[in-house]
Amino acid sequence: MTTLPNRPIARRALLTGAALGAVGLTLAACGSRGADGDTQAGASTVAVLTHDSFHVPDELIAAFESSTGLTLELVPAGDAGELVNKLVLTKDAPLGDAVYGIDNTFASRALGEGVIDTGVTVTLPDGVDVEQYLVADTPALVPVDFGEVCLNTDTTWFTEHGLAEPTSFEDLTKPEHKGLSVLINPTSSSTGLAFLVATIGHFGEGAWQQYWKDLVANGAKIDEGWSDAYYTDFSGSGEGGTYPIVVSYSSSPAATVSEDGTTSTTASVPATATRQVEYAGVLAGAANPEGATAFIEWMLSVEVQESIPDNMYMYPVNTRAALSEEIEAFGAVSRTPVVVDPADIDANREAWLAAWTEAVGA
Repeated sequence: MTTLPNRPIARRALLTGAALGAVGLTLAACGSRGADGDTQAGASTVAVLTHDSFHVPDELIAAFESSTGLTLELVPAGDAGELVNKLVLTKDAPLGDAVYGIDNTFASRALGEGVIDTGVTVTLPDGVDVEQYLVADTPALVPVDFGEVCLNTDTTWFTEHGLAEPTSFEDLTKPEHKGLSVLINPTSSSTGLAFLVATIGHFGEGAWQQYWKDLVANGAKIDEGWSDAYYTDFSGSGEGGTYPIVVSYSSSPAATVSEDGTTSTTASVPATATRQVEYAGVLAGAANPEGATAFIEWMLSVEVQESIPDNMYMYPVNTRAALSEEIEAFGAVSRTPVVVDPADIDANREAWLAAWTEAVGA
């Protein structure tokens, strides 16, 4: 069995409330702006703020720089929540030209705070249907990739123990699944937040809180982040964990495939999946908006889109991008993911997190 590679998208920490306000604003000196708003490196540089998990192969970056004459300056700025907070706090003197990594749980806030230039037009390739990903009816935030947070199971464990695997949210609260689940804290992890949102979308207001109480009563463990949940506690990671049910991604089973590529020792639970879409945009007040636009259009190219699953473990939005055989066979997305409007998430995020904390007794 192969072991799942590090999944950077899932390790991002989510900072909320007072913690967000305390985030430092110092970024790499090479990405700083002068008093006149120009990049210190000049107009030949395009500075892009990204989440900490951004990775595109060096050869593709070199090709972008060669074809455009631009120098790509990548400035890691935390996870989705921390990234947006930095953009908001520096919107009068933007720290870059473009941003990549704003997800659907923070997209409405970014637009509402005016950090994205809504007047810039990005040329989309034919394979990208932006309509299904639109936030607030504006194409200013351009979808680049998406993932699905969902339950994963250790199929080998369930076979050996003669138990049926869960197929729904509700199954986790049944007596036969007592003490088998490891979940993730939504106040400290974007993966955990996505799963919380999925339960809210599934059960609805007034009911999801009881579901979480029932989960805790049924012995569910709650870890602070995806890495601890998957690599330390999940039995299917091959690292000695004892919990056969974990919150992870629809793509995860594609990385626990047998040597001959015919089977996977883990499986996703499609009925619990919720989409996590990542966006890029040109920053309002950018010193090099043309370079920023070129960067976004490059991110949507087939070459870059095909690199995303292997490097950031997300799915491409460009339908012309080919997927690996492992993703095709074992990492299929759900046909009916749980969907919650980004505006609803933005309006209720803090209240939901407070209610979750009370429900689980954290």
